[in-house]
Amino acid sequence: MKLNIALLAGDGIGPEVIDQAVKVSDAIAEKFNHEINWRPGLTGAAAIDAVGEPYPDETHEICINSDAVLFGAIGHPRFDNDPSAKVRPEQGLLKMRKKLGLFANVRPTFTFPSLLDKSPLKKERIEGTDLVFLRELTGGIYFGEKGRREEGETAFDNCVYTRVEVQRLAKKGFELAMTRSKKLCCVDKANVLETSRLWRETVQAMEKEYPEVEVTYEFVDAVAMRLVQWPNSYDVLITENLFGDILTDEASVISGSMGLMPSASLGANIGLFEPIHGSYPQATGLNIANPMATILSAAMMFENFGLKEEGQAIRDAVNKALNKGIVTEDLSDEGKSFGTKEVGDWLAQNV
Repeated sequence: MKLNIALLAGDGIGPEVIDQAVKVSDAIAEKFNHEINWRPGLTGAAAIDAVGEPYPDETHEICINSDAVLFGAIGHPRFDNDPSAKVRPEQGLLKMRKKLGLFANVRPTFTFPSLLDKSPLKKERIEGTDLVFLRELTGGIYFGEKGRREEGETAFDNCVYTRVEVQRLAKKGFELAMTRSKKLCCVDKANVLETSRLWRETVQAMEKEYPEVEVTYEFVDAVAMRLVQWPNSYDVLITENLFGDILTDEASVISGSMGLMPSASLGANIGLFEPIHGSYPQATGLNIANPMATILSAAMMFENFGLKEEGQAIRDAVNKALNKGIVTEDLSDEGKSFGTKEVGDWLAQNV
């Protein structure tokens, strides 16, 4: 298969971890007789520095003319520490999601047998955890009307959802549940928020289309609690943008490191694949960032093309590396860590 992949390294450790994902993907292409054409583009603070815009039109053209997007990270401290900044790297990420129609963020959380003791939660609570969040990505409070009133003394952010936005995300949730344990949890705050009541009634109306799926409805605060008590009781969870942003970060540490969890953002035409972690600017250039989340995101990319064997080959290599202790400092015992590049090299060679 010939694949054209947009390559958006972004900021901070993004270029370092993306390099390792490219290494491993190229090894997969060689092993399984595929051809990958990597098409680099600027985004985030790097794009602001170069052209003054966090998601330039040139980058968008690269993305829409590619089969998928492999993405690193966005963010830089000089923008985080400047509330008055008119242009921010994160605006590029929101713009990219909106323009590419990436409405469904797929965030798996799973455990690795060799790393159960690395989790901040007790082993018996997390063993067997294998859940997936589907977060609505292009609506809600992040995209609603926002501003200041009363000479800047009052601020507002409106949360707006349409039934169609809920339906298309829920449809993906039901379909995913059918391929797994046929359990779906709709996460909302329907006792308080009108948008949540729309979510709940819309999903309830869809239940009859998927009679085999067991659907539950839970308030977001209850799910936040249960994620640290009994995460292995969940399978597929669907939720709105803000709730999903918070809950998926909470779930990500169950495995023992945010540097392990991949994600996908899907729409009607193209998928974007990225690690769940941020740009980690403190580690930039130090060769200490964990590349496994980005490499596992590449595995999700191959699987999204229907190349299941290729994706599994990456997962097998990652599990083998974890079992052998070929890991960066976030997962290592003191004095036994490997560098970002060394982990990438080992995984590529193992593939």
